[in-house]
Amino acid sequence: MFVVLTATLGGMAGLTQPTEAEMSVRDSARATAILQDAGIEEPPAESVMVASRAEGGWRAAAADVVRAVEDTGRVKDVREPLPSEDGRAALIGFRMRGAADSTDDKPVTEVLDAVEEVREGHRGEGVEIHQYGEASAGKWLNEILGDDFAKAEWTAVPLALGILLVAFGALVAALLPVALAITAFLAANGILALVSSRLHIDEQTNSVMLLMGLAVGVDYCLFYLRRERDERAAGRDAQTALRIAAATSGRAVLVSGLTVMVAMAGMFLSGLLLFQGFAVATILVVFIAMVGSVTILPAALSWLGDRVEKGRPRLFGRRGGGRGRKRGRAAGQPGAAGQDRSAGQGGPAGRRAPGGRISGALLRPVLAAPGLFAVAAAVAMLALAAPALGMKTEQLSLEQQMSQDAELRVSAEKISETFPGGPSPARVVLKADDVRSAKTRTALADFRGALREEGARFGRGVETRVYADSDVAVIDVPLAGNGTDAASLAALDTLRDRLVPDVLEPAAAGGQAYVTGELAGSTDFNDQLRDGIVPVFAFITAVTFLLMLVCFRSLPIALASIVLNLLSVGAAYGVMTAVFQHGWGDELFGTQAVGAIESWMPLFVLVVLFGLSMDYHVFVVSRIREAKDRGAATREAIREGVRATAPAVTGAAVIMIAVFAVFATLSMQDMKQMGVGLAVAVLLDATLVRMVLLPAVMMLLGERNWYLPSWLRWLPRVEHGEAGSEERERADRAEGHAVSASAAVPEAPGGARDRQHVG
Repeated sequence: MFVVLTATLGGMAGLTQPTEAEMSVRDSARATAILQDAGIEEPPAESVMVASRAEGGWRAAAADVVRAVEDTGRVKDVREPLPSEDGRAALIGFRMRGAADSTDDKPVTEVLDAVEEVREGHRGEGVEIHQYGEASAGKWLNEILGDDFAKAEWTAVPLALGILLVAFGALVAALLPVALAITAFLAANGILALVSSRLHIDEQTNSVMLLMGLAVGVDYCLFYLRRERDERAAGRDAQTALRIAAATSGRAVLVSGLTVMVAMAGMFLSGLLLFQGFAVATILVVFIAMVGSVTILPAALSWLGDRVEKGRPRLFGRRGGGRGRKRGRAAGQPGAAGQDRSAGQGGPAGRRAPGGRISGALLRPVLAAPGLFAVAAAVAMLALAAPALGMKTEQLSLEQQMSQDAELRVSAEKISETFPGGPSPARVVLKADDVRSAKTRTALADFRGALREEGARFGRGVETRVYADSDVAVIDVPLAGNGTDAASLAALDTLRDRLVPDVLEPAAAGGQAYVTGELAGSTDFNDQLRDGIVPVFAFITAVTFLLMLVCFRSLPIALASIVLNLLSVGAAYGVMTAVFQHGWGDELFGTQAVGAIESWMPLFVLVVLFGLSMDYHVFVVSRIREAKDRGAATREAIREGVRATAPAVTGAAVIMIAVFAVFATLSMQDMKQMGVGLAVAVLLDATLVRMVLLPAVMMLLGERNWYLPSWLRWLPRVEHGEAGSEERERADRAEGHAVSASAAVPEAPGGARDRQHVG
C-alpha cells in the first residue's frame, strides 16, 4: 500500500525540474538570474553551415537554406550568411520561435527536415550542409534520455534476476531481492516527485536512483537471505534461522544502510543543486530498501517458509539448503539448532565450518604470507590509480556526450573548426540603469571594438541584443578554439578578467556585467566543485570512521575502512581517466575517449563507492567479529568470516558489475563513465580489497585488530552474532586486560547484564 500510494501521489504531482539559473553557479548563475528576473526568454539558437570546395560556391545552397527555414514558420531573426575567412563556407544563424523551455520537438524537427531537403537537392554539387544548435541538440537529448532510461530499466532488472536465479537456484528466492529493489525505487521515486516541489530535482536523478536502488536493495536482501539459508542448511528450524539472520545480517544491514545514508548526506555540502538532488534521491531509496530488508523481508520469509525454494529449475538440481531444511524439519524442535551447535564441524562452540571452497583456496596463501600479498595488492591498486593524477574535468557539452560518428556531433565539430565558437559562444549579460543612455551605448561600442583589437582570441559574428524595457544587453561572443581547449579558456579569461571589468562594468548598474555560456558555466561548476569536494570528503571520511569505530569498537578497523575505500575510489578514478581521457583501452570498453571526465563524476563516484564499499566491508568484518566473539583466534576468525561471506559478497558484486555495465552501454558519455568507473571499482573491491587486502592487513595486525584506547571504552558494544552470555563474557575478559578491576560489571544471576548492549 505504501508503494502504491507514494507512486500514485508522485505520478500525479510530477517531477519539478530546476531552472537554468538554479543549476548554474557563480557568475554564470548571476548572468542567468538577470535574464530570468527580467523575464527575458531567449529561444534556442541554431546554426547551419554551408561549405563548398570552391570560394563562393556555397551561395546558391545558402540562399536555399535561408528560404527553406523561413518557409517553415518556425524560426525568426534569420541572419545573412556570414562568410568564412577563406570564403569557402558561410554560417547562417537563426532562433526558434516559441518558449525557451519548450519540450515540443516538432518545430525543430520541421526545420531539420527542411534543411535535409536542401541538402538532398544539392547532393553531388560539392556542397556540404551541417546544422547544430540548442534546439537540435535538445531534441537528441530528449530522445536519448527516454531510450536510455528504458534500456537501463528493462535490461538491468532481468539481468539481476537471472544472476540471482543462478546464485539461489530457486525462482522465489531470486525474486525477493529484485522485488525489494524495484519497490524501493518506485516508492522513492514517488516521494522524490513530491519533494521536488520544494527542492527542484534534475531529470538525471532518476537514473542515479535506479542504480542505487538496485545496488542496495539487492545487496541487503541478498545478505539477509543468504544468512537465513545458511542457518537452515545447518539444521536450524525456520524461526531460529530467521532470528539468527536478524541478529547478524539484519544488524549489518542497519549499520551499512546508516553509513551509506550519512555518506550520501555529504553531497549537501557541495553547494550544487545537482548533488543536493542526488543526496535526497539516494537517501530515500537506501532508507526504504534498508527498512524493507529488516521488516518486510523477514515477514515474507516467515510466511513463505519452505516455499522460498519453489521454482527450482532442474538444471540446478538439489542443493545443500534443501537438505538442511529437511534436517531442521526432522528435528522438529529448536533443539535441532542446539544439536547443530554441538555436532557441527570445526570452529568454536561446534559451529559448522564455513562454505566457500574457491574463496578458501584463494585465502590460504594470503593468510600464509600476508605481508607479501598486502604489498602486492596495494601496489596494484596504486598503479591503477596513478592516471588519476592527471585527471581533467569539465562539463561535457552535448556534442561530447554523443558518439564520435553521430551526425550532430560531426556537424558541431565541422562548424567549430570553420567558425570557432559559432555553435557555443560566450554570452555577456549587462544590466544597466538605462541601457539606452549614451554611456551604455558607448560602452557597448567600445566593447565590440576591444573584441576586434584582440584579433584571433575571438571568432567572427559577435551579436548584440538590447532589451530596452528591461535595461539589459546580451552580447554573444564566439571564442577561439574548439570551445573547451586552452585557446577557448584563454579567451574566456580575457573576457572575465579584463574586457568586461574594464569596459562594461563602469556602465553597469552596480557592476552587474557577467559572462555565461557553455564554457563559462563549465568553468564555474568546476571551481565550485573543487571548493565543495573538500568539505564533502572530510565529512564522509570523518563520519564513516566514527560509525566504524562505534560498530566494531576498534581503532585499526575504523582506519582500515577509510584506507581501503580510498584505494577503491582511487583505482576507479585512474581507470576512468585512462579510458575516457587518454583513450587507453577505450575500444575494450566499447566507448570513445573525449579528453575529459564529466565534472560531477569524481564527487559522485567518491560518495557512491564509499557507500557501496561499506556494504561489503560491514558484512565481512561483522562475520569476522562474530567468530572472534565466539572465542575463535584471529586467524581462524578471518578465515571463517571471509569464507562464510564470500558467496554473498561475490553474488552481490556480480550483480552490481552487471548493472553498472548496462549503464556503460548507454548513449550518454557521462553514463558510460559512471558505469565503467563503478563496475571496475566494485570488481576490485570485491576481489583485491575484500579477498586479499582486508584479510592480509588483519592478519598482520593480529590481536591488535581489536585495539581500543582506554579512553574510548565507554563506547557501546554492538553485538555481531548469536554468541551466548558465556561467549560474550569471554570476549569481555579478553578485552579487559587494559581495564581496571573497578570497572568490571558482574553478571546478574539470570545471565542478564547491567552493561548496555546495543543491537
